[in-house]
Amino acid sequence: MTTNGLIKAKFFEPFMSICTLVFSSSMSTPNGGFSILHQIPEGHVGVYWRGGALLKTITDPGFHWKLPLVTQFEPIQVTIQTDEVRDIPCGTKGGVMISFGKIEVVNRLRKEYVYETLLNYGVKYDKTWIYDKIHHEINQFCSLHSLQEVYIDVFDQIDEKMKEAIQIDCTRYAPGIQIISVRVTKPTIPDSVKRNFEQMEEERTKVLIAIEKQKVAEKEAETQKKMALAEAEKNSEVSRILMEQKVMEKISAKRQQEVENEVYLAREKSLADASFYRAMREAEANRLKLTPEFLELKFIEAIANNSKIFFGDKVPKMIFDQRLLGNFLSDIDK
Repeated sequence: MTTNGLIKAKFFEPFMSICTLVFSSSMSTPNGGFSILHQIPEGHVGVYWRGGALLKTITDPGFHWKLPLVTQFEPIQVTIQTDEVRDIPCGTKGGVMISFGKIEVVNRLRKEYVYETLLNYGVKYDKTWIYDKIHHEINQFCSLHSLQEVYIDVFDQIDEKMKEAIQIDCTRYAPGIQIISVRVTKPTIPDSVKRNFEQMEEERTKVLIAIEKQKVAEKEAETQKKMALAEAEKNSEVSRILMEQKVMEKISAKRQQEVENEVYLAREKSLADASFYRAMREAEANRLKLTPEFLELKFIEAIANNSKIFFGDKVPKMIFDQRLLGNFLSDIDK
């Protein structure tokens, strides 16, 4: 082995020994009392004590250095966590003992309040403000309500009431603790009381079923009524439309008859006017024909057409003078 190799070996072996001591000591104890290098997991912050006194140093997730034996550390979770409080006995206002099997409290410690919270309440701050507080609030709630109210009537309000009660005191005394939600399971009650509640629930269910059946029957009756009304309205509307159609047909027929009558009347009037006009024109023409000369001509034609000839001494008296006959007719016309 060369001189350089010997020198490297002399320095490398002590360095490896120190590193092994550091890492082995950091993994040997949970709080790393003998360690120099320690690790803070994600979602946590590191807090430190020296000689029992809490230091203001707060470290983020990752690897950090500290003095062994003198300084202790503890990772504190600052993300959302769920604390389960189990087996919480309480007595109702009527003196019945019941027990809540499990209550879950979802909470978070704000990072900026870590030092203040641990300084006042220690690492187990959640025991004071969550576990013990839940016991206290549940007993307070049960003592103010009957078994009927706790088990049935106001059971759905317990979650919000617990959350509100815990958050009010935390905001006042430990502002770093944020209560996000509370989930309360159904409490355990004595078997005899439970049977009574089950019977009551069965009777209530029967009543609800009867009410629902009644509602269904009323709904069906109402539906049938609406259908009947709709059918009657439809028939009435159809009858009205048919009646209007018949009326319109009558009006149309009447109008058609009136038009035909008007046409007939106009035609007859026109014919009558034509006949009257023809008669007037014929009369006027006849008046114009009745002249003495025309009458004399007609008289001569009548005599000429007569096939009988009379003989006797009185015959000449029967033949009047044409002028006398014309004058006589003129007098009659005037």
